[in-house]
Amino acid sequence: MIIGIEGQRLFRRKKHGMDMVALELIKNLQTIDKENEYYIFIKPDEDSSVLKETSNFKIIELEGGSYPTWEQFVLPRAAKEYGCDILHCTSNTAPFNCDMPLVTTLHDIIYMESNYAKILSGSATPYQKFGNIYRKLIVPRVMKKSKKVITVSHFEKNRIADFFEVNEKNKLEAIYNGVSEHFQPIADVEELKRVKELYNLPEKYFFFLGNTDPKKNTKGTLEAFSSFLTETNLDYKLVMLDYDRNELEKILNEIGDKGLIDKIVLTGYVVNTDLPVIYSLSSIFLYPSLRESFGIPMLEAMACGVPVITSNTSSMPEVSGGAAHIIDPFKPEEITEGIIKILNDESYCEELKKKGLSRSKMFSWKNMAKEVLGLYNEIKIESHD
Repeated sequence: MIIGIEGQRLFRRKKHGMDMVALELIKNLQTIDKENEYYIFIKPDEDSSVLKETSNFKIIELEGGSYPTWEQFVLPRAAKEYGCDILHCTSNTAPFNCDMPLVTTLHDIIYMESNYAKILSGSATPYQKFGNIYRKLIVPRVMKKSKKVITVSHFEKNRIADFFEVNEKNKLEAIYNGVSEHFQPIADVEELKRVKELYNLPEKYFFFLGNTDPKKNTKGTLEAFSSFLTETNLDYKLVMLDYDRNELEKILNEIGDKGLIDKIVLTGYVVNTDLPVIYSLSSIFLYPSLRESFGIPMLEAMACGVPVITSNTSSMPEVSGGAAHIIDPFKPEEITEGIIKILNDESYCEELKKKGLSRSKMFSWKNMAKEVLGLYNEIKIESHD
């Protein structure tokens, strides 16, 4: 069987969640499948060392304009040229005109949900708004075209099934994401020192992976952190990753605490292999999103032995599995209360750490790849019937 996998953005330097999922899928398929032939279709970019060819995995770099142009025209033409029996598109959208069975990973349908429309459009960047419009146009057609649709949690599977009225048996599959093995408590003194100096990490801090996506609840998190400092007068800082300072200052103006900027450390972009140290050195990982389809960072933090605060919405209770402190993300005061409880109650903090380490071990990329390979084989069998 010849399998094509879309990995358009895998060579870009600043990879995000969906990119890392696709990368882990491919790397783990390389270790477990020595029989099928794979073509990985990628747009050329600067980080080409992230993935290497093996005997049955060939990397095909395809030039071709904008994201929609590449996906709708360049990709299906290449998949046909290389004789693919299956084309797997990994990042929510896919070409709706292709000549072979299509597998689509649909991470979420947040952009289709009217109750989140105002939240998502309020502070979204022009790029994010365009992406949401494109997905709204493409995804309904892709749902009909796809032989199999993979999503990442049972919560999201039910949302997709209800929204698109999916009646076909076994068309929609929930396959959990994993946690990379390098996420673990870091004790190496030199490594801790290197990363701490590189990103100017403070002595005591909470870690927040906020970004400009409105669903990440950056404003609510900053309100909660501001309240925490006011109520406790403790000397903690908030570490945030690749976030624009001007955008941050706008939010601080909105919440009426411009001075909070002095308590926030903006690291810039952090390579994935440095993240375990940043998790390990943090006192609490804050993940109070408004809406998630899975929530890999929660599990990464747990695997590093860090207590997690997360939300009672969407997939987060399912994935955290009782191993995190749960709050209502629409109530910043609950985030503040959670922080104070974890800091003041040592036994509760240790319980969260222990449960988190155990919970994180239940998710692996190898298992994910095995399940995806099983879907490929199902399609092969069905096509021969």
